[in-house]
Amino acid sequence: MTNPLYDALFGVHAGKATPFLHLADGQIVTHDGFLRLAARIAHVLTKAGLQPGDRLAAQVAKSPDALALYAACAQAGIVFLPLNTAYTVDELTYFIENSAARTVICDSAGADELRPVADRLGAQLLTLNGDGTGSLMDGAKGQSETYPTVARAADDLAAFLYTSGTTGRSKGAMLTQANLLSNARTLAEHWRFDADDILLHALPIFHTHGLFVATNVTLIAGGAMIFLPNFDIDLMIEKLPLATVMMGVPTFYTRLLDDDRFTGNLVRDMRLFISGSAPLLAETHIQFEARTGHRILERYGMTETNMNTSNPYDGERRAGTVGFPLPGVDLKVCDPKTGAELPQGEVGVIEVRGPNVFKGYWQMPEKTAEELRPNGFFITGDLGQIDGDGYVHIVGRDKDLIISGGYNIYPKEIELVLDAQPGVLESAVIGVPHADFGETVLGLLVPEPGATPDTDAIADAVRDTLARFKHPRKLLVIDELPRNTMGKVQKNALRNRYCDLFSDNRSSVTQ
Repeated sequence: MTNPLYDALFGVHAGKATPFLHLADGQIVTHDGFLRLAARIAHVLTKAGLQPGDRLAAQVAKSPDALALYAACAQAGIVFLPLNTAYTVDELTYFIENSAARTVICDSAGADELRPVADRLGAQLLTLNGDGTGSLMDGAKGQSETYPTVARAADDLAAFLYTSGTTGRSKGAMLTQANLLSNARTLAEHWRFDADDILLHALPIFHTHGLFVATNVTLIAGGAMIFLPNFDIDLMIEKLPLATVMMGVPTFYTRLLDDDRFTGNLVRDMRLFISGSAPLLAETHIQFEARTGHRILERYGMTETNMNTSNPYDGERRAGTVGFPLPGVDLKVCDPKTGAELPQGEVGVIEVRGPNVFKGYWQMPEKTAEELRPNGFFITGDLGQIDGDGYVHIVGRDKDLIISGGYNIYPKEIELVLDAQPGVLESAVIGVPHADFGETVLGLLVPEPGATPDTDAIADAVRDTLARFKHPRKLLVIDELPRNTMGKVQKNALRNRYCDLFSDNRSSVTQ
């Protein structure tokens, strides 16, 4: 038995002195050097007692070592659980406990806060910092630079990614070797990646987009990445002439367009710009093409499925759509109540089926049964339609999900914090349009009779409890929430009422 994911993404590059990672400071990590680093990390993990199938939770800064940790887990058969670096200790506690992670890796700066949690849950704690220091890398010194790759089957778990619903706790989406590998192969072929490509990578690697799309596609094609720690406009401008491909969220493209240095001449050697994780405004499409001559390629995916659709590489990349189902992916639009497939052009819930679709939710068989049909179709919760030419349009979200700057934000989680604050009777959290982030979070508070909620104190409480990207950009106190005859809050009415609140905020805020 082989290890399909490791063999195809990593093992195939053994002994190759070809560039893999071009770092911001000019250093180059070769494919072979990267694999030797990953092997040393794999030895640390197994000597610490991790067995194939065990979960490893990592909340670490983006770095070559952090990426090598992913490769080490693949080689050792360990299930990799990357976690957003903005998560608070309260949030991390649930992920560690729910996943039963045996090892937690974090930045040294957060180790003191997280250690009691790890100790209580029986997980060992190691540290890894963005500069390559920490106990993990200390342990890797002197380890063998070869590691006997652990045999795994295509249906074995390779990773967990946690996603949330509008109610209840976060769900651990179980991704198999075949899920990740099939999607990487399909995307590399569909987007024409090869060994000559150099991807400008400024995305986080705790997310599907940066890890399982950008990185896996580059690896399977044998190309290289300009591996930046984050989106920095000066670095982007500096490195773009050295790249052939860029993947980003809409915010990347609006920020580039806001800079006069971003010109068609700067990107004359680029062959492809890809956008995802949030809708791209038609205005951005038009401005980008006028400035560069390039038409941005939009695609559609989600945590549970990786990528489902893509605009064509050859042919019309149609603004406002996410293109066609990828090869091997079945997509249909269904009545949300009956599950019956709807005629072309009608709006309903998108369902997808294919080798990219996850195995189910960790330790949540009932939730898995609710969203993953016996015939393999996954109910995405996204509302969409298919036009007369076959292009898929995403027209809304059935569960009030907010996507801001590429991050998924679930209103219920924020509402629970707001409702617990002094003077607050109830709250509603909605996403409203924002030129830079696509959407941003607005919190609406209804006061208790005779009370005046302290919005500054409430904002402080949110900051202490939730990751920064979930913080409401504004808190407004209103008299009451609009409701229908059944008593349900009409969030559509609220979105319509406040849709222009941040219409002029493209450059004045950060996230």
